[in-house]
Amino acid sequence: MARFIIKRLINMIPLIIGITFLSFLVMSLVPGNFLSNLQMNPSISPEVIKQMEAQFGLDQPLLVRYGRWLWAVLHLNLGISLSYRVSVVSLIGSRALNTIILALSSMIFAWAIAIPIGIVVAVRQNSIWDRALSFLAFFGMSVPNFFFAFLLMYLALRTGWFPVGGTFSVDYANLDPLSKIADRINHLILPVIVLGTAGMASLMRLMRSQILEIKNSDFVRTARAKGLSERVVIYKHVLRNALNPFVTMAGYALADLLGGAALVEAVMNLQGLGLLLLDAVRSLDVYLVMGSVLTGAVLLLAGNLLADIALVAVDPRVDFSSLES
Repeated sequence: MARFIIKRLINMIPLIIGITFLSFLVMSLVPGNFLSNLQMNPSISPEVIKQMEAQFGLDQPLLVRYGRWLWAVLHLNLGISLSYRVSVVSLIGSRALNTIILALSSMIFAWAIAIPIGIVVAVRQNSIWDRALSFLAFFGMSVPNFFFAFLLMYLALRTGWFPVGGTFSVDYANLDPLSKIADRINHLILPVIVLGTAGMASLMRLMRSQILEIKNSDFVRTARAKGLSERVVIYKHVLRNALNPFVTMAGYALADLLGGAALVEAVMNLQGLGLLLLDAVRSLDVYLVMGSVLTGAVLLLAGNLLADIALVAVDPRVDFSSLES
């Protein structure tokens, strides 16, 4: 396992360099930069603008700026945010936990509902339950996230059952520790439902197709021939093999949720990485954008690595040598 992990970590280096360089290139192709708006302010002299360009390295060629940024990253320095005038590391650190909690909670919510429903519709194939839940799954796949978010926010506004957006209440700082946890959970309920529902339908359909494919396999027929009950066959033999693709896609699912969280955060005004990245792109805060892109790339690659390790742990047919090939 150690050899596999080291090899994967080494392979991540060119991937991260390629992702960050392309992002840096795209940001450089955008007309203007962070100081463009300041140039339109008559109270700021051109000399001050030039001084700020030199201070932030915006007057250097693309390769020079990227090389300096990459060298700083090797020293765990992501630079200074042009908008906030604080270190990018501190900004991302203050927002990353909110996004990770939202993504993980949404994944747990989606899987906890989609997998049992997928089992039910597969076991009761072509029944009224299968048709009704499959219809709901397709309906859930067709509703855009932002529209569903607006619907739930309207419901919260009309009923007062949940907070309408935001990460925490106005008086959050004055609450005791248990009340702070309850306040955070209360503000997470609607975003988790919105983000979790987006992937729930596809997960349910995948579980249904996996069980339908596996329950007619030779080893399942052998288990039935031994006199095992249908419940034992489904939950002990079929379900165990049907879950393997879910372990593989866990890393990708988390990465997709981190990406999808950006839209939910923007609509529901959540203080996470997605909203921070959106503000950085709008203001052309290149170092904050690059720090966010780097964080997302590392989380994606780390999630895939953990998913591969988990797959080897749960499936005796898979070993690390087969994953390397």
